[in-house]
Amino acid sequence: MSKTLNVLRVDSSARQNHSSTRALTDNIIEALEDRYSEVRVTRRDLAAGVPHVDQNWIEANFTPDEERTALHRAQLRYSDSLVAELQTADIVVIGVPIYNFGVPASLKAWVDMVARARLTFRYTENGPEGLLKQKKAYLVVGSGGVPVDSEMDYATPYMRHALRFLGITDIDVVTAAQQNMRGEEAIGEARAQIAHLVHTGASLTSRAQLV
Repeated sequence: MSKTLNVLRVDSSARQNHSSTRALTDNIIEALEDRYSEVRVTRRDLAAGVPHVDQNWIEANFTPDEERTALHRAQLRYSDSLVAELQTADIVVIGVPIYNFGVPASLKAWVDMVARARLTFRYTENGPEGLLKQKKAYLVVGSGGVPVDSEMDYATPYMRHALRFLGITDIDVVTAAQQNMRGEEAIGEARAQIAHLVHTGASLTSRAQLV
């Protein structure tokens, strides 16, 4: 019996139209739908707005669950929904445009909202341990002028580290770099990467028990 593949798509580009990372995340979703018989996609568009961590949120987060008031729970409700999306997902696809050498503010805010002790990671005697294991992530990284994974790129290593901290260690990066100079050549290379990674990559059967 087949199991539905749950995919979480996270877009962070401020552009709703003509965004290369949105177009390429479309391509990944299409490739996954071609490869697997049943795919359910949950879409989280961060450009719509993400609340930032503030004092009230911190107080609620650090209050033990059994001691939280209704106001504490209201403060954490949005964060809880983001965490639940990650916990349910078999695959996470994240669009990462490089803005001024780093990630968009909305994507940083999303990381802050999902990095929750006791929910997505925990502290042990050997250090922090990520709890979101047995998941696959695709990072779609687009830039105008910054070479991806160069010393000027603070976005890609940050996202790799953040996901690994949460327990997601199976990460592939699709790059559409230096589009201001390379134009459609960069997009074409990214689409070739997607075809290779999704269609010839390791099967998710053992992880998601798909047939």
